[in-house]
Amino acid sequence: MADETQVSQHYSSGTLLERLRDLLAAEGVDPDRPTVEQLAPFDQFHGRGLEATEQVANLVSASPADQILDVGSGIGGPARYFAHRFGCRVTGIDLTAEFCEVARALTGAVGLADRITFQQGNALAMPFPGARFDGAYSLNVSMNIADKAGLYREIHRVLKPGAWFVLAEVAQGPAGPPTYPTPWAKTAETSFLATPEETHAGLAAAGFTIVRARDTAADAAVFTARARARIARGEKAPFQAIQVIHAEHAREMAANGARDLAAGKIIPIEILCRAQ
Repeated sequence: MADETQVSQHYSSGTLLERLRDLLAAEGVDPDRPTVEQLAPFDQFHGRGLEATEQVANLVSASPADQILDVGSGIGGPARYFAHRFGCRVTGIDLTAEFCEVARALTGAVGLADRITFQQGNALAMPFPGARFDGAYSLNVSMNIADKAGLYREIHRVLKPGAWFVLAEVAQGPAGPPTYPTPWAKTAETSFLATPEETHAGLAAAGFTIVRARDTAADAAVFTARARARIARGEKAPFQAIQVIHAEHAREMAANGARDLAAGKIIPIEILCRAQ
């Protein structure tokens, strides 16, 4: 991974929970007693937010007995969605300590602390025994990780044979490097994009069999157009997590992302695979 301090500093401000509570209160939501649904516009920090999380969840099945791993769990939105929807137990791991602290606070507030735990740590050396988890997902995380082969091997290590893994990330497009700042990096120093083909090859080399893979750029374009239409009507944007995390830099990052998507500099992808 790029220097861990640099990556964490990109996401951490020390005031994240305070900003989020203020935003919830401004929406008429009790910050001490939010629901999973009320948090969704703010706690799904990846492209298309809750819509993308739902699509990932639709690819898999999980039961209350299952142990699921969230690699790069952020402030816990996807983990809460999975636990709420499937009744499963979720373990999240994230490099950024503040993300884990906020994730624990929000999870306790919605009454899911008995089903979800968050561990601060490096996804390249996870503190879990081998073959522990029944499934795993990672949503827009590996863009900060240079050693993708090591990441895929480590995820494979902690999964049971036959377990599912869903990877959703931003891949490198054919039109050149992304425009900085982006939601995942202020400069190229902590940004490591792979092409879709490189990603497929890396997963296969780590012992995964790809079941389904798709380019979600069209979904992203439709989502962006719909969000802009809502804002033009004076309504709230359906995805506000980037504002929660990046505050005054959010607008520039979002604009860069939209232009890069249209230009083919970045390609959002979604891959379902199985550990062999």
